Amino acid sequence: MPGISIALVLDGKLLWSRGFGVRDHASKAPVEEDTAFEAASVSKTVFAYAVMKLCERGILDLDTPLTKYAPKPFLEGDPRLDLITTRHVLSHSAGFQDWRSQANPLKIHFKPGERFLYSGEGYFYLQSIVSHLTGKVDPNDCAKFEADLEVCATDIDSFMKRNLLTPFGMTSSAFAGDDALEKRAARPHDSSGKPISRFKGPAAAAARYAAAGGLLTTAKDFAKFIIETVSPKESDAFRLTQKSLKEMTRPQIKLDETVKIDGATSWGLGWAIQERPEGNLLVHSGGQRGFRSLAMVSMEKKSGFIILTNGDNGGKITYSSSLGDAIYRLLDW
Repeated sequence: MPGISIALVLDGKLLWSRGFGVRDHASKAPVEEDTAFEAASVSKTVFAYAVMKLCERGILDLDTPLTKYAPKPFLEGDPRLDLITTRHVLSHSAGFQDWRSQANPLKIHFKPGERFLYSGEGYFYLQSIVSHLTGKVDPNDCAKFEADLEVCATDIDSFMKRNLLTPFGMTSSAFAGDDALEKRAARPHDSSGKPISRFKGPAAAAARYAAAGGLLTTAKDFAKFIIETVSPKESDAFRLTQKSLKEMTRPQIKLDETVKIDGATSWGLGWAIQERPEGNLLVHSGGQRGFRSLAMVSMEKKSGFIILTNGDNGGKITYSSSLGDAIYRLLDW
């Protein structure tokens, strides 16, 4: 495991933040406080927050079918598409599989809202709606992705910076190419610790993957998002009301006992939830080529943490019992 960065939040304030190891095994450059990592699927929590604010503003509605907003059908030939809402997507109950492929074409696997099925495709669908309603699409800058899906570049990074990252002080975070941030980015490594190249697709890649896993951030920056979640300032043009926060962080759908994700028993809107007698914990892990991450939050104790790693073995660190026990003691969980 080449490098790791950790930030802890206690009583709504940054308690501690530090990096260990190297951001690049080849150059031996150390992980520092401003080293940026790919957050992978933990990105979904940040995007979901921004979507909840759009619902507060009346641009979206949690329970209105997304086909009411879409410029064209996301999927042809299935009337169940007209049932899928923002709530379904954020709680992974829309019915889409995680990602489409030639062998596994996109389809709706059950009646929306009926049960849980983790889906990056759902977040892509919702992101495309957000870009249609609030931003712009460049029809002259397109690329093809899984199963020959054509996606055109959007201004999703500008939207997220304008509506969440900058207002929250997350100036070392981005959802698309940021030259200054890229220079401080950790390099991914495989399970043997060998450096590999970071995925740098076309501009359209952000339009495809940003909401589902495109956040580049530092541990200290993500801690600011945790603080805004557990100990928010007064609601304003960017921050959610207490009512919306409670809706976002309450259980929306129960997970079947066969579903083993982050120790969760249910899913909220953007977060998995571990329902415990002593109080619920919000949790989300992330994993993509050469990066692993884990965020956990206690709304009751106004505390939480983020762990970012730059290796395929990162999961062995983020879910290490010794590290977890130490963090739990520090946060009084």
